[in-house]
Amino acid sequence: MPFLSACKITYLHRKLKPLNTFFMQKPIFIPYAHIPIKNIIFDLGGVIMNISYQKTLDAFKQIGINNIEELYTQMEQTELFDLFDKGLITPHDFRDSIRQYSPIGLTDGDIDMAWNDMFLDLPKVRLDLLQSVKNHYNTFLLSNTNAIHIEYFNQLLNREFGLKDFSNFFHKIYYSYEIKMRKPDPDPFMLIVNENGLKVEETLFIDDSIQHIVTAHSLGIHSYLLKCNESEIIENLFKR
Repeated sequence: MPFLSACKITYLHRKLKPLNTFFMQKPIFIPYAHIPIKNIIFDLGGVIMNISYQKTLDAFKQIGINNIEELYTQMEQTELFDLFDKGLITPHDFRDSIRQYSPIGLTDGDIDMAWNDMFLDLPKVRLDLLQSVKNHYNTFLLSNTNAIHIEYFNQLLNREFGLKDFSNFFHKIYYSYEIKMRKPDPDPFMLIVNENGLKVEETLFIDDSIQHIVTAHSLGIHSYLLKCNESEIIENLFKR
């Protein structure tokens, strides 16, 4: 190769960045761009997966549980739902308790369908975002959930994306029914902080429920309330 051509190629190689450099840039959470965040704790339903609590309330009413809003809402729920979220009762126990509120002879399938009806979809762009964020931050999933919902999530992931679970997208996952504690109690937050040696001032928590945000904020964790009711979506809040 002539010397001049070799010099030109060397110069161009130094001048041009690889084509994938843009996609490898660190995602910045815009509302906290001025804060040196190193760790991000994500909620699942409402933040990563689109949900509608009203759909589940309506579905329970359709199977005869007309007082469902006295038992369960986004803001609060009865002990039955707390115990199930904490893994302190089995799916069998949960379903049997739900049957007591309906005059209809409900099958397991009837109950599971109503209970899972809140889940709308999981956009692939969210999974792409999570993978990008994981490459630059310590990421954690903290979700109030239960065995019935997790089975549904994993089936959806397998059906839509060929994945067995969410483990590819977080450094560690904390499901309430596995750790026996749930938001808005401070315990699950401190479990993540202490178990992983995090500094609260370097940690961000993103959730769509104000009561969870209040607790995290009281612990010194930077917190952001995702306003799903105003059509705010997580992928628009990261600069990539």
